[in-house]
Amino acid sequence: MKNFNGNTLFLDRADINTDEIIPAKYLSEASKKALQPYLFEDLSLDDFNPKEDITTSSVIITRANFGCGSSREHAPWALEMNGINLVIAESFARIFKQNMFNCGLMAVELPDRTIDHLFKQYSGKITSVTTDINRQMFHVQTDSLSEEIPFSLSEFDLDLVSAGGWLEYSDSKY
Repeated sequence: MKNFNGNTLFLDRADINTDEIIPAKYLSEASKKALQPYLFEDLSLDDFNPKEDITTSSVIITRANFGCGSSREHAPWALEMNGINLVIAESFARIFKQNMFNCGLMAVELPDRTIDHLFKQYSGKITSVTTDINRQMFHVQTDSLSEEIPFSLSEFDLDLVSAGGWLEYSDSKY
């Protein structure tokens, strides 16, 4: 099972699409690892520098409809190759979300009021998230703030994450 803990990157925008996650011009790369330097290369947000901000983060908290656009698996692969195994958002594009779980990564939806709260309390601060998969609970923490946030995943998505992804899950079942 992958690690779902670490420092948090706050991306304060809805509708971040798969072309902004990994530009289409890199889809012909021969390996997942080759995608690593291009993550968020075309994402334009105030005070966001992908070359610096990604290297210190392994969790993303963002707004609604993350991963919209095309249905390619390259977007979750680019996240994974940069050590980002957990994305927390108000909502996800359906295929992107399933691709995350198929890769053994977690795409967790929280209510918009919870996401708003996380942005207000923690954005702009060094924030870490620790995931307790068994309790389905996030522990969010800065130097001065700390709280637990419950989440919910289906039994099947938990099985995919525990196995390490769809291929590992199917190898163990069939």
